[in-house]
Amino acid sequence: MHVAVGVIFNARGEVLVAQRAAHRHQGGRWEFPGGKVEPGESVQAALARELREELDLQVGRIAPLIRVPWTYPDRRVLLDVWEVESWQGRPRGREGQTIAWQRPAALRADAFPAANRAIIHAIRLPDQYLITGEFADAAELEGKLLDAFRRGVRLVQFRARHLDEAAYLDHARRVCELAHAHGARCLLNDHPELLAAAGADGVHLPAYRLADLATRPVGEDRLLAASTHDAGEIARAAELGADFIVLSPVCATPSHPDVPPLGWEKFADLAARAPMPVYALGGVGGSDVALARRHGAQGVAGIRSYWRNRRGSEK
Repeated sequence: MHVAVGVIFNARGEVLVAQRAAHRHQGGRWEFPGGKVEPGESVQAALARELREELDLQVGRIAPLIRVPWTYPDRRVLLDVWEVESWQGRPRGREGQTIAWQRPAALRADAFPAANRAIIHAIRLPDQYLITGEFADAAELEGKLLDAFRRGVRLVQFRARHLDEAAYLDHARRVCELAHAHGARCLLNDHPELLAAAGADGVHLPAYRLADLATRPVGEDRLLAASTHDAGEIARAAELGADFIVLSPVCATPSHPDVPPLGWEKFADLAARAPMPVYALGGVGGSDVALARRHGAQGVAGIRSYWRNRRGSEK
């Protein structure tokens, strides 16, 4: 079942949700408004029709947000999710459904159908994801992080494989503290056992760790991310309940010159199979966000394009 879904924000940054009728599939749960795409109908036309019929809204500009393939015990769905950037009217439940404006941070995934979980993460996650690079000492680490935060980065993965566990934890605490002070979230590169001690917001699993784990290594109240390179790793990340993934390498990179890049078309094909937000990684930077989003990405992830020395050049 192909379903067009609209994500609608008001001026206060709240998102519009509706409660499904008790007699419907997943009845009683909250959902983002939308409905089935009819045969011969475009997704854009279906979304405009559904929001008019359900909410009495006239749709203006829309932009693709995420596509979520999902299999329930009794059906398969494809949620084709669009952010409604402009609209007219005053929303009301024309079919008798309860509607409400809610802050994205307050949305509880267990109150929504399972396929909607990816939408909740997509509206909470930024379009840029910094992975920390090399640093000589704590002062350099802090300086580069502060520069990234000033440039708008709001999601960080602290990766420092050259450090032993004690040193990693010491630095991780400071990275998380700085991130939170600037309204950003910080994930640890692996090390789920250090999550609480570091005060981190989640864990990012390297691709080689996906095969080692039998269950999700962090609670549902923390983010779980994973590195992936192919369809098999994407499927494994989904089995572990990853909230988002990075997919690489999209383009050729100096750090891995022997690894053939996916290219944007292959990236788009793989991202379309992922039931969670996907960041493009490898030879991309902040200037590629729009390009990445046109190919189904949440945004871009990177090291070199964000990890600069104090004079602004890459290191």
